[in-house]
Amino acid sequence: MTVSSAAELSSTLNGPPSDSKQRVVSFLRSLQDSICQKLEAVDGGGSFQQDEWERPEGGGGRSRVMREGNVLEQGGVGFSEVWGEHLPPSILNQRPEAAGHKWFATGTSMVLHPRNPYIPTVHLNYRYFEAGPVWWFGGGIDLTPYYPFLEDVVHFHSTLKDACDRHHPEYYPTFKRWCDEYFYLKHRQETRGVGGIFYDYQDGTGALYRGPDADGPAGQYSAQVGAPAQRSWEELFGLMQSCGNAFLPAYVPILEKRRSQAYNELERNFQLYRRGRYVEFNLVYDRGTIFGLQTNGRTESILMSLPPLVRWEYGYQPEPGTREAQLYETYLKPQDWLSGTVAHS
Repeated sequence: MTVSSAAELSSTLNGPPSDSKQRVVSFLRSLQDSICQKLEAVDGGGSFQQDEWERPEGGGGRSRVMREGNVLEQGGVGFSEVWGEHLPPSILNQRPEAAGHKWFATGTSMVLHPRNPYIPTVHLNYRYFEAGPVWWFGGGIDLTPYYPFLEDVVHFHSTLKDACDRHHPEYYPTFKRWCDEYFYLKHRQETRGVGGIFYDYQDGTGALYRGPDADGPAGQYSAQVGAPAQRSWEELFGLMQSCGNAFLPAYVPILEKRRSQAYNELERNFQLYRRGRYVEFNLVYDRGTIFGLQTNGRTESILMSLPPLVRWEYGYQPEPGTREAQLYETYLKPQDWLSGTVAHS
């Protein structure tokens, strides 16, 4: 066997199967369905209204939004399956070898904005991309509390760790650090919340961390543990399935525990103020938002993650010793949540 034919065989064995797109689409559609069905049951009042849409350049999706539910002030759960001829700069800058190829992308994404300030906002996105010889899986989930409880944060992270550990022992510690890095507002010098997991460009080769900051905690940790053995498309699809299916057991118990907690006007105003950070991140840094807008996606679907009500306040500083101050001093600092203790600034 020649060197070139051996390389082609390796690519075939580790590359996508012939039905890759259909299988990922089927899973992501079912994930959207299961999440919406469970959230409607838990909310007990609201229901998701669906808009089906088509993209002129190719593909389309299903956007589902719940407004004014018993628990959810607004929540959006979207599915998209799109394709085209020309890749946007946000992709070509990362993977120039995809240039000149038709591309395909599919994903399920979600942001839930509960009304009660004691229930955290939560975000999920899992996606798959193909363009000629280039393919990868990406996604993640992160939690943004306003009045956090350590037991809730530990539950959320331990559920995600269990999902990751089914596939590789270094997934959670790497992807947790990557999440802290990605969901970071540089202009505020603070994390968006308490993190979760985030990964991208997972094609089974090379190091686990494929982000822009090789000298950051995620990059250093990934370099320390080294590149794992080559992983197949099937293995990475399994990771997506495990992590996607971990959402409901990670989040719903927190929602149910906090839904009846009393709150006052001060706490509601603080929630609306902190929602402003969500808007800032999504419009300035979020890669999914950037990709969608650069590829002429459906604007309403791209921006349905934004909260229905939000406020900004000039020069806001929380009162020392308050729970609002505790959020800044403790919970917006990346740390090992599974230790069961928190480090203070």
